[in-house]
Amino acid sequence: MINTRRALRGALTVAAVTAVMAAAAGPALASGDPAGTDRLRAATGAELRAQDGPAVETGARAAGTVQTPSFSMKAVDKQSTYLYLYFPDRQGGFEPREPVEVSFDAFADAIDVDNDRDGYSDGTWYVHKDGRLDYSWIDDDLVYHSAQVGKGWNIYSTILSPGDLGGAPEADLIGLDKDGVLWGYLAYPDGTLTSRLRIGGGWGQYTQLAGQGDLTGDGKSDIVARDTSGVLWLYQGTGDYKAPFASRTRIGGGWNVYDRLLSVGDLDADGRTDLVARQPDGDLYRYSGTGNAQAVYEKPVEIGHGFQIYNLL
Repeated sequence: MINTRRALRGALTVAAVTAVMAAAAGPALASGDPAGTDRLRAATGAELRAQDGPAVETGARAAGTVQTPSFSMKAVDKQSTYLYLYFPDRQGGFEPREPVEVSFDAFADAIDVDNDRDGYSDGTWYVHKDGRLDYSWIDDDLVYHSAQVGKGWNIYSTILSPGDLGGAPEADLIGLDKDGVLWGYLAYPDGTLTSRLRIGGGWGQYTQLAGQGDLTGDGKSDIVARDTSGVLWLYQGTGDYKAPFASRTRIGGGWNVYDRLLSVGDLDADGRTDLVARQPDGDLYRYSGTGNAQAVYEKPVEIGHGFQIYNLL
């Protein structure tokens, strides 16, 4: 298990480096430049050998068996614009940061998905500030792939992947536009998307949306939303992509003490989705998921400090 985590951490770090460098360098690397691919494979292989020795335990978490993934938290230094990855330590917090050492300035967001359901990221959508959307992934042979998915995504103030919305294996996307309308996109294995479907209006009342996986124990992807008065609301997934969320239920008030809410999936290895919350002074908290729609989260636990220097993704 530890070897598998380290191997995948190394591969995903290299993938992040390559994706950002590809965007900065232009279309040659992004479109599959052979030299770039060879460099990626060499760098990945070297990192895996250095961390794990001659053998990597690849079967520790079988594909298709994990409902709640664990993703890295992405942290962009506000001054340098450099990207850092914080990988879950599987005990409720994060391991020391992994420096990517390239600027993330051209990007607005990076959204991980786990389409083979082995518990780890196998693809990432990158949202550029100019509205371009790319999808990048590393296959089983550690070969890097990247493709442009579309343009015009800067019409959305928030883009999120809560998981699959309609029962297919692939995780889907939702986008909140500047008029407060929420839209859904169903995804294909290569990261391409269907035409958007209107979920509904009135979502402009929320200042934060978060969610990655099942919060209520029914196997469907849910999200939470914080309104302008600081009340957090639960939107349970329905499994119907045409109407993916049920009517909201109130979780509780007082959430305006945080300036950032996000989910990276399961932080404490209990198989349930958790929430990460940051206070303006940089203190970071974990709200462990309960799997119970009547009491969604346990009491907060502080898991770090000094995070005010970052934009957290």
